[in-house]
Amino acid sequence: MERRLLDSEHDAFRDTVREFIRREVAPHLDAWIADGVTPRDFWRRAGETGLLGISVPEEYGGIGTPDFRYNALLVEELCRAGSLGLASTVGIHTNIVAPYLTGLATPEQQERWLPGFVSGEIITALAMTEPDAGSDLKAIRCQASPADGGWVLNGQKTFITNGWNADLVIVAAKTDPAAGHRGMTLFAVPGDSPGFGRGRPLHKVGQRESDTAELFFDDVWIPRDHLLGEVSRGFYHLMEGLAQERLSVSVMAVACCEAILEATTTYVRDRQAFGGRLADLQHIRMTLATLATETDIARVYVDRCIEEHNAGALSAFDAAKAKWWTTEVQRRVADECLQLHGGYGYMDETAISRAWRDGRIQTVYAGSTETLKDYIGRQLTS
Repeated sequence: MERRLLDSEHDAFRDTVREFIRREVAPHLDAWIADGVTPRDFWRRAGETGLLGISVPEEYGGIGTPDFRYNALLVEELCRAGSLGLASTVGIHTNIVAPYLTGLATPEQQERWLPGFVSGEIITALAMTEPDAGSDLKAIRCQASPADGGWVLNGQKTFITNGWNADLVIVAAKTDPAAGHRGMTLFAVPGDSPGFGRGRPLHKVGQRESDTAELFFDDVWIPRDHLLGEVSRGFYHLMEGLAQERLSVSVMAVACCEAILEATTTYVRDRQAFGGRLADLQHIRMTLATLATETDIARVYVDRCIEEHNAGALSAFDAAKAKWWTTEVQRRVADECLQLHGGYGYMDETAISRAWRDGRIQTVYAGSTETLKDYIGRQLTS
């Protein structure tokens, strides 16, 4: 089916992203994967190209458009270039953190942080997950205690994307532990704050170019003007951002499916086995037919979610459905397509092996499949 979500301006933006990837990403991606981190120069180059400030007001150097289609195109193209890791690391910055800074930050905070956010001089992260609190956000233990003129932060976060490189981290902490999730507050913590430490970059199964780290806060002083949003409203601020976060993951999932299927279809057409092409075997064709159908259906639903999101009408309920379904489709597509590649698919240097290992985490972060199914079920039966 013809995709009717985009117009000529979006196509021009896609061309810009593709040229940036061709010039600044493709020649270096293997080295970044080997190093386990994307260098800061990548961020500055992305900023110079105008890719980091899509939703940031023009007065701070951004494009100033709330049209999520541009955000979607950016992560889509990174996925199609074979780097779900870069899509994740850039997506955290542009799709996840940006709304907190444009929607919750005061004018003074925006003046302080947004120009660097857009230029790539300030890399950002969102720190929610803790060793004993993953999908269960209400269980976080990181605590900020009131002090004269501000707060003192103590605790630990883990599995934080951009955690190693981050210059500014949005941290969720309990400011009133007795109030449970109603006592959670968000703070913008500079990466050079005394008492703020980082563990070594975590060695992951996949998405190795996307740096992930543990963060430690040992009596970190947070001035009052680094409070983000309202005191004790942090949980609700985070919930307000979940629809866009889960939509972003869904966009990446579908783009990965499409890229994997395109590459696998080419492979089975060319690969000779059993006296002919793999593509001549009925089982191969039926497998591809199933995966292509599921991917196309996922694409239609996600594009519809993007339209709803642009209209301000995408619910957390529908975004949760999109996230769990598309990432499970991605898992099936990657696994089945690796199978069709045979032994070559298990070789570390092949694109399908990278897609297989990089995509496995998609059903876990931003709400695991099990957590989202339970949430959807509770909404249906309440």
